[in-house]
Amino acid sequence: MREICYKCLRPKETCFCRFLTPFDPNIKFVILMHPKEAKRQRTGTGRLACAGILGAEILVGIDFSQNDRLNALLFDERYVPFLLYPGKDAQNATSPAIFEKLNGKTPLVVIIDSTWFCSKKMLRLSSNVSSLPKITFSGSYRSLFTFKREPSPECVSTIESCYYLIKEFSEAGIAKSDGSEESLIKAFKEMVRFQLQKENDRIEGKIPDSHSTDRKYQKIKQIPHYLLS
Repeated sequence: MREICYKCLRPKETCFCRFLTPFDPNIKFVILMHPKEAKRQRTGTGRLACAGILGAEILVGIDFSQNDRLNALLFDERYVPFLLYPGKDAQNATSPAIFEKLNGKTPLVVIIDSTWFCSKKMLRLSSNVSSLPKITFSGSYRSLFTFKREPSPECVSTIESCYYLIKEFSEAGIAKSDGSEESLIKAFKEMVRFQLQKENDRIEGKIPDSHSTDRKYQKIKQIPHYLLS
């Protein structure tokens, strides 16, 4: 039986936690993970993010309106809760209004870890989440998730969302940054590079197919230079 990493729940031989430097950014992250996402250990980044960010939590479900843990956090006077989600009503993360609203308290940032289609259902069912003030990135980013299709290039993974928000909150004087957040991206790059290489190994016949649809994909993947550095 293969040993499993208790942090990311991946087999230890394919665990990327060794690239992480766990740190406290002065942000309380709460990741709401759809059950389908919780089963995807090959590409899921929510658990990897939690392994690198001290105090981060994962809650699995679809309807969180009656989730005791989430509601306790939302009403905890130490925090000011926000939902990281794009929209016309979302404020930029570097907006001075957010700094003023915190008034010395710790931001509690809720992130939905799901497909965009499923996330809409989660928000529709979870009124305690959908009613939160929304924040979004000030900058425009492109995901490094080169082997996974997203609705648009601006759709970044969960671990990238945490990383970019920490960077922007640090710029706004909200988060603490000593450079440790760079380990999030390092671990993520290692995971993407590993998956691309495994896919190429499969195509070249070095390892067997693992899914019935694998034979449809026989084009060798180019590994971007930024994943090799």
